[in-house]
Amino acid sequence: MFKHPKESQVTLTELMLPSHSNFSGKIHGGHILNLMDQIAFACASKHSQHYCVTASVNRVDFLNPIEVGELVTLKASVNYTGRTSMVIGLRVESENIRTGNKKHCNSSYFTMVAKDENGKNVQVPGIILDTKQAVRRFSRSIARQEQTKKRSTKFNASDFKIEDHIDALKHQNAKVTL
Repeated sequence: MFKHPKESQVTLTELMLPSHSNFSGKIHGGHILNLMDQIAFACASKHSQHYCVTASVNRVDFLNPIEVGELVTLKASVNYTGRTSMVIGLRVESENIRTGNKKHCNSSYFTMVAKDENGKNVQVPGIILDTKQAVRRFSRSIARQEQTKKRSTKFNASDFKIEDHIDALKHQNAKVTL
């Protein structure tokens, strides 16, 4: 079975309140991460028609601060489907209600895994790739997975050779005292 990404796209808009702010008066990153996890869950569950859990989050960069009183809109779409997992692409924008000025605040990718009622992984529907952008997003997810595999094995404790890295540390804000 295959589904079109549009069938499970989710949008969430929320007014940012003083209770969402940190000590500097900006919206707390943890609140935004919580909203991102919720919308990734909603999108993945809608696509798979199963309960889903977050397996990983690929890079969260806070590009612009969000102010109290702004509207924050999160958009989620299925970018990739594996056998039991999905990559959900997220975009976070804020909007100043008075000026209408919009800012891109964050983009991220959540890997979600579908579960059955017993907590076992369950197969998910594939996605229909009918645009160049959809093929690009799917292919980019595959490339990110391959990069993650390479990155996770490069620094295994049993394979790590300090001599391969010690020179690079000389120009860092660190003092090696081995």
